[in-house]
Amino acid sequence: MIKRYKIIISGKVQGVFFRRFIYESAVKLGLKGFVRNTEDGKVEAVFEGKKEDINKIIELCRKGPAAAKIENIKIINERALGEKEFVRKN
Repeated sequence: MIKRYKIIISGKVQGVFFRRFIYESAVKLGLKGFVRNTEDGKVEAVFEGKKEDINKIIELCRKGPAAAKIENIKIINERALGEKEFVRKN
């Protein structure tokens, strides 16, 4: 069964290649959705895929790339919409 989660990551997550890190990791895991910067300095990601693969990407979000400093992660369960690919926005 396909699951969908929105993840909002706060801390030092912009200007440290966080979106690229998440994009490359999500593509490797075969997830669909997107990742983007928010205007308030956070990173928002939406993942659709198998629950076990989403759990893996959430753990990667908790660590981030080397220059990132994660302060908080908010995880929101959503209804799957049938995303076709994974993209980086803005």
